Amino acid sequence: MTPAFSLTTRFAAVIGLLFAVPAQAQLSVDVTDDSGANALKIAVPSLPTSQVVTTPAGTTQELGQKIAQVIADDLKGSGLFAPAGPSGMRQISMGEVTAPNFASWSAYEALVHGFVRSAGGDNDITVGCYLYDVALQTELTRQGYVVAPRDWRRAAHKCADAIYARLSGESPFFDSRIAYIAESGPKDKRVKRLAIMDSDGANHRFITNGQSLALTPRFSPDYGSILYVSYVGQRVRIFVYDIGTGKQRMVTESSNPTFAPRWSPDGRWILFSMAIAGNTDIYRVSANGGTPVRLTTSPGLDVGGSYSPDGTKIVFESDRSGSQQLYVMNADGSNQHRISHGGGRYATPEWSPRGDLIAFTKIAGDFHIAVMTPDGNNERILTHGWQDEAPTWSPNGRVLQFFRTSAGRSGTSQVWQVDLTGVNERRIPTPLSGSDPAWGPLLP
Repeated sequence: MTPAFSLTTRFAAVIGLLFAVPAQAQLSVDVTDDSGANALKIAVPSLPTSQVVTTPAGTTQELGQKIAQVIADDLKGSGLFAPAGPSGMRQISMGEVTAPNFASWSAYEALVHGFVRSAGGDNDITVGCYLYDVALQTELTRQGYVVAPRDWRRAAHKCADAIYARLSGESPFFDSRIAYIAESGPKDKRVKRLAIMDSDGANHRFITNGQSLALTPRFSPDYGSILYVSYVGQRVRIFVYDIGTGKQRMVTESSNPTFAPRWSPDGRWILFSMAIAGNTDIYRVSANGGTPVRLTTSPGLDVGGSYSPDGTKIVFESDRSGSQQLYVMNADGSNQHRISHGGGRYATPEWSPRGDLIAFTKIAGDFHIAVMTPDGNNERILTHGWQDEAPTWSPNGRVLQFFRTSAGRSGTSQVWQVDLTGVNERRIPTPLSGSDPAWGPLLP
């Protein structure tokens, strides 16, 4: 069930403090800078409260500390900012929220203030979020969120999103979720369960119990459901799991190996690959089920279709030329043509939600995460792990998650993240080994 979540309009009604941001405030950060030397210094002290009251998620004072910490962690994880706090910083007063003591923050370029209010008990909490330019002593943005106490992390992510968007000029991505495959047990007898978590690894929960093999999840465009493959004995099924109700329905079933299902951007169609008599092709089926339509007919292995954001084209991998390469075709299967021409092999392509890039696994000795433009030009390798594969895009098309497997028979897989500079990497914590991440759209 989607939690109740009110943004700035309701916030204004609650505290009545919104006003225009001064035009001269120009503090910003360059998302293409790959040096890391220009990370913006931001102070994030704990958010004060006008009255300490108890909520099911802790006191408003405790929430002020925890919300500030999540904001700082989000900003640091983007690679664009060098946040400090809230630990070790002085506690600001409620009066400072709208009238900061800029002189005391002169070591920083930007300043985050805010507050937490609640009537206590099960009542909603109100979280204020303010961003200031320290040098100009001006307000850059203010937002507010009214949420149930259990959703305090969403308010923190939303605040970080507002800061990221204001300073980078890019769309936000922190308030989103990841579906992935949680793995346990020995390599030759893995238990693979479908799981879901926040983009930073918090609020983790398992969706399947591990009695059947779950693989390759993908969020629907409206975020309402998750598509995945399930192996039960000799039968392979593609399921759609409804996040709100917890119910699932089967889209298609086969005794043939079936894998890599993907949504069309409008949610009406599902692509998948199926192997019949040694030949693997890409098929399309209605999201409501029905008879699949075969889109590729070339001998060999055609796998992993991913739609362009406008739904008119599909990128996929094929070995029809003798090795794994990337191809693009129209959505109806026509005009199939190769776009990759570099050394090595290419696999698991994923079209950016912005439409400007295609991410993929580059196999050249080791496995790397790489990107290229849709015409096959401007190829860039972003990661250099031993085995990095299966990239998935953030909602704003500026960050990728993937899974990294360590070497050796006892090697495990973990979910990692990298931005388009290739410099800012971090591991996303999961309770078990993790593979096949799928980044969902921003939460509604």
